[in-house]
Amino acid sequence: MRHLASLALACSVLALPLPALGGAQIYEPLADSVRSALQAAISDRAVPVLTFANPEHAHRWLYEMSRRLQKRIPDRKERVALLKTVHYEATRAGLDPQLVLGVIEVESGFRKYAVSSAGARGYMQVMPFWVKLIGRPRDNLFHLRTNLRYGCVVLRHYLTLDKGDYFRALGRYNGSLGSAAYPNAVHALWRGRWKYDGPIG
Repeated sequence: MRHLASLALACSVLALPLPALGGAQIYEPLADSVRSALQAAISDRAVPVLTFANPEHAHRWLYEMSRRLQKRIPDRKERVALLKTVHYEATRAGLDPQLVLGVIEVESGFRKYAVSSAGARGYMQVMPFWVKLIGRPRDNLFHLRTNLRYGCVVLRHYLTLDKGDYFRALGRYNGSLGSAAYPNAVHALWRGRWKYDGPIG
């Protein structure tokens, strides 16, 4: 009986969201026009598809990224779903999918249910205040496409705000503006582990 109780406790602990090492975006007041634009940006619910001009390029990108991600996410179906959604949402937001993969690795280590000490959630460690600010009350930041949609839209917002300065935009995204550690870590992964020389669109 004691063994069953211990097993039940272990299972309940494993079901809890894992902590993440990522930082947290800081709430900054938004102009009404910016809020409206961000609301529109997260509202599209199109099914994620690989938007490559050539299907063979899509296959090569997916194969290569899947190979690199296999140790982190052993389940092929889950891995492919993540990669397709990363490509779709990054492209939709005008971001390099390789950059987004670097952000996810640093923020959550590719853990869907990761939660930071500041309360940021999911793969891209999105702060819940964004749901209140630009989303809908039922938006679930642990949902794959919802998390990546918010994360990519927020990162694009910061890049626009900082006129394309990745160092500052990544610092804002992580809530560590002014510190080099986070932008440098993401950049190293973007141009290192996730670097891809083939067509990405």
